[in-house]
Parts: sequence; C-alpha cells; structure tokens
Amino acid sequence: MPTFADRVIAFNRDLEFRGSLPKGVSVMNPFRESEQVLAISEAFYRKYYDDQRTRKLILGINPGRLGAGATGVPFTDTKRLEEVCGIHLASFKTHEPSSVFVYEVIKAYGGPKPFYRDYFINSMSPLGLLTQNRKGNWVNCNYYDDPALYKKMRPFIIENLKTLVGFGIDTSVCYVLGKKNARFLKEINKEIRLFLNLVVFDHPRYIVQYRSRLLQEYVSEYIRRL
Repeated sequence: MPTFADRVIAFNRDLEFRGSLPKGVSVMNPFRESEQVLAISEAFYRKYYDDQRTRKLILGINPGRLGAGATGVPFTDTKRLEEVCGIHLASFKTHEPSSVFVYEVIKAYGGPKPFYRDYFINSMSPLGLLTQNRKGNWVNCNYYDDPALYKKMRPFIIENLKTLVGFGIDTSVCYVLGKKNARFLKEINKEIRLFLNLVVFDHPRYIVQYRSRLLQEYVSEYIRRL
C-alpha cells in the first residue's frame, strides 16, 4: 500500500496547470523546472511521511519563490531544511520570512518529527504564481489578487484540494493560513463539503512583517489552537 510520502511525491511529480491565465501572470512549477527540487522534496517526505498515518491539513495560499518555490516543501526555506530538518543542500541558499515563523511553531510543538507526524502543510494552489510589476520584474502574487485570476485558478484549486484529502487527511478540521485565504476556502467548502470545520490563523507572512514584536504570542496561539 502506498505511504503518505508516496502519494505526496507522485502528486508533486504530476503537478501541472493546464488552463490559461490572465495576461502578465505566470505559474511557477519548481517540480517541472528543477530535478533538484524534486530530489529535495522527496528526501523530506521520505524522512517525515513514509507511513500510513492520518494527518490534519494546514493550508496556505500559494508557494512563494524562496520557500516551497525553491525547496518544494511548503513554508520551508533552505536554512530551515538544513538546520532543522537535517536535509543538506550545497548548490543554493534561500531565506523566507514565513518559514521563520512556521518553524518557531514547529519548535514549540516539539520539533519536526512530532509536528509532521500530525500535520501536513500545503496550499490552496500548490503551484506558485508570479506577476510583472511596473518595473517589469516578476514578483509573487496570490491566487485571489485579481477576480479574473481566481476564476481561472478555481477549478485547479478544487481539483487539488480533493487530491490532497485523498493522501490520508483527517477532514474533521482544516487549518487555514490567512483570513482572506479562508474566505475563499469557505466558499469552496460550501460547494464541495470537504471539511467539517475550518480554523483560521493570521498568515505567517503577515505576522513576521507587521506583528513581529508579538511573534511569541502568535506562536502560543497557534500551538493552543492546533
């Protein structure tokens, strides 16, 4: 029987957005763009998910370039991957602010082994999104930043949520990162009825960027509600 890791690894290998997107928006798919990312993420999931356990789902928005966009592991930059998870990289380094907070929560929970034994982190859109700013640079964007973009992404999001649940997810509750993200999941969940309850947290990026002086209070809140 396939393990949780087997299902996640196969999912990542097959990930592809086949629809069209509004002008000026592109999909970031590190699993198609880099064999190294596939190898890194496979090592991570083999280490922490190679079992038949049921886990609860934590859902972000969509991957950023310096977290899952670089490592293939949600909310995990190369620094956390090496120093906390023990998966060593030689060729590149990234630092992602949201990863700092998430790994403070993981530390408070008891470390990556007990945390990942109980929880699986992914995103509403498992692929990242980039848009061109006024200077012509490609920057991160969210699936809900533009109504036309959300309309294009919605079928992909629903398809992938259904797949994630099939990995072995406890659907009694889903933990949602970001209040605006939660509004869209609530609307989708009314239609497809995947989760009995949704628990909403402030997004790690918001906490690090705007509430950093209260970081430990937020860590305590996460732990209490998880």
